Amino acid sequence: MTITAMIAKMSEGLGRTCTIFGLTLLFSLPLGLIVAFLRMSKIKPVRYFAQVYISILRGTPLMLQLLVVAYGPFYLFGFGVARNKLIPIIIAFSLNYAAYFAEIYRGGIEAMPVGQYEAAAVLGYSKFQTFMRIILPQVIKHILPSVTNEVITLVKDTSLAFTLAYQEMFSIGKQIANSQTSFMPFVIAGVFYYVFNSIVAFVMNRLENRLNYYR
Repeated sequence: MTITAMIAKMSEGLGRTCTIFGLTLLFSLPLGLIVAFLRMSKIKPVRYFAQVYISILRGTPLMLQLLVVAYGPFYLFGFGVARNKLIPIIIAFSLNYAAYFAEIYRGGIEAMPVGQYEAAAVLGYSKFQTFMRIILPQVIKHILPSVTNEVITLVKDTSLAFTLAYQEMFSIGKQIANSQTSFMPFVIAGVFYYVFNSIVAFVMNRLENRLNYYR
């Protein structure tokens, strides 16, 4: 198989890789904010629940979490294994990354000076208005570098979908490498991931520059 044919074949899985990436961000970013609020709750059981959730999701391998989400219901409750492997993949990825984003959000929120909350209260802002209009935009600016690191890691972690035999880019490259006894598919995959991450880094950098007016 020629290099051109390898690239064409692996490009078929690139769309699935992008799907995992996009859907994970779509669900994990807002879920992470919710978990961050639970983590900062004054209600102890709620706060402890969030702490345990974050501890487990950050303390165990994502590959293991994929297997638990995909096959756990079958072994525990006798439910059939999901035919569409994308569903457990997105669930596992979203739950995992929400735990990381939650701690990033929490750090950014707790870093905000108390005086800003007091000033907003004097101006007649409600707590919701204060957070959405004053606090959140600044938090986003401060946490963007950390979020960028996690997003770049997510691009590379999409390759773990091969655990569930999902035909994303890396899985297809691995199959080609085995069938052709060639290392070239891995080189092509590396280039794909590098270009993907370069695009992500460029977009996030532009976004960070757009938020420079908060300095």
